[in-house]
Amino acid sequence: MEKKVKKAIFPAAGLGTRFLPATKASPKEMLPIVDKPMIQYAIEEATACGIEEFIIITGKYKRSIEDHFDSAFELEESLKKAGKKRLLEEISRLNHINFAYIRQRAALGLGHAIYCAKPFVKDEPFAVLLSDDIIDPDDTLLKDMIKLHRELNAPVLALQQVPMSEIHKYGVIDGIRERDGVYRINKLVEKPKSSDAPSDMAIIGRYILTPDIFDILEGIGPGRGGEIQLTDALCSLLKKRPIYGYLFKGTRYDAGDKVGYLKATVNIALKNPQVSDQFKEYLIEVVKSLKINV
Repeated sequence: MEKKVKKAIFPAAGLGTRFLPATKASPKEMLPIVDKPMIQYAIEEATACGIEEFIIITGKYKRSIEDHFDSAFELEESLKKAGKKRLLEEISRLNHINFAYIRQRAALGLGHAIYCAKPFVKDEPFAVLLSDDIIDPDDTLLKDMIKLHRELNAPVLALQQVPMSEIHKYGVIDGIRERDGVYRINKLVEKPKSSDAPSDMAIIGRYILTPDIFDILEGIGPGRGGEIQLTDALCSLLKKRPIYGYLFKGTRYDAGDKVGYLKATVNIALKNPQVSDQFKEYLIEVVKSLKINV
């Protein structure tokens, strides 16, 4: 019997070195984009897809993530007494969610972070969301991937075409196009040189995986960078079952990169009704002051 995707893993144990010194004592995942930490965008994306259980893989200095998704009785009571209904709704609307927190004791890679969730996932298919890949809230990437998984009963990886000058940052696939946006994967390569890349289709931070990945993750050794690489485990899984890629054509921001983070902040702010008009006016003034033709 086909099992519904009800659980999602959010790896959040990385050191966030690209955002030092801001991340010296504060998690990268808690960096705000307008008025919410970036991990909350991923959580909200998952809730919109019917995900019921949320597993966050944390590390040292990550306690603020747990505090953020906990209820805040005193703050909620204060807002209630002040009649600030909108703010009260905003900070309490995720209070119903079931969270589990698992400490990844050492930064051993994405594959290891996912393996840490095995006792909670058990024998069910599950989603993995990397919170520094911000998907535009108007897009339906994860929902489309879950639908495709239900149809094919197979793991599904999110793909995006990226410039070859940036291909070395990603896991890359070689695949056969089965229909518009859907590829059956033949090969995966972790962070290849542009000259060695099998395509320009990069794996981005959304996955629908099946529980047979855990046995493979348990048995593989360190790969590139001395870490347990998810891509290596997927290569092994590919020998046993089909894996598919879903080519995303919407808007994604690599908020793990400073410029990508700034792009996400600007574009999401322009969609926020509370600040969009004033912010747009400010941006126009900035562009004019730089004497750039628009």
